[in-house]
Amino acid sequence: MRIPIVRNVLEANAKEADELRTYFSRHGIFALNLISSPGSGKTSLLECTLQDLGGVLNIAVIEGDLQTDNDARRIAATGAATVQINTEGGCHLNSHLVAEALTRLDLADLDVLFIENVGNLVCPVEFDCGEDAIVAILSVAEGDDKPEKYPALFERAQVLVINKTDLLPYVAFDLVTAVRHARRLQAGLPVFPVSCTARTGLEAWYDWLRAAVRRKKHCFRMF
Repeated sequence: MRIPIVRNVLEANAKEADELRTYFSRHGIFALNLISSPGSGKTSLLECTLQDLGGVLNIAVIEGDLQTDNDARRIAATGAATVQINTEGGCHLNSHLVAEALTRLDLADLDVLFIENVGNLVCPVEFDCGEDAIVAILSVAEGDDKPEKYPALFERAQVLVINKTDLLPYVAFDLVTAVRHARRLQAGLPVFPVSCTARTGLEAWYDWLRAAVRRKKHCFRMF
C-alpha cells in the first residue's frame, strides 16, 4: 500500500521566506519580525519608533492580529504606510501572508519593514517571514523566567526589548534574572530595557536599529 506524503508546511513556508529575503536584500530593505506575548507592547514600541525615526527612515508596517484593525489604526496615525492582516484565528503570520501584504505597499526607497506578528511566543517563531532579524519583546508585567519557559524565541532573536520598565517598582520582575536567562540561551544577545510610556531607554534601541539599517544598505550597495 502506498502512503501519500504531504509536503511539509514549514518547508513550503521556508522556500517562500527565502524568496522574500532575497527580495529584501536586492532592494536594501531591513525587515524585522516582532514577536511577543499579547500585551507586551509591540504596538507601543512601534509607535515610539515611528514618531521618533519616521523623519529619518522610510518605514512601513505589516500588522498581524486575529481580529480588528485597532493596532493598524494606531500605527497609521503616525503617518507610516500600514497593511493589516487578520488571521481569523490563526496564531501566527507566515511568508505567504507577508508576500501578499507587500503587494499593497509602495516599496520604493523603503528602509525598514516591521512585521508585527500575532501575540504568541510559540507558533510565530516556527514560521520564517523572510525577516533579517527577530525582535523578541518581553514586558516586566510577565515573569522574568519567560526565556526559560519559551527558549526557542530567545535562541533565535537578534535583539531583546524588555518593555514597561516604568512598572518595575510595582511588579515581581527581576531585570538581571531575565537578562541572565536570555543570555544563557544566546550569549551576547543585545538587550534594551525601555519604557514606551515614560519614553526611557529608547535611544539605545534606536541606535541598534539605525546601525542595522546602515549595514543592510552597505550590503545592498555591494549586491
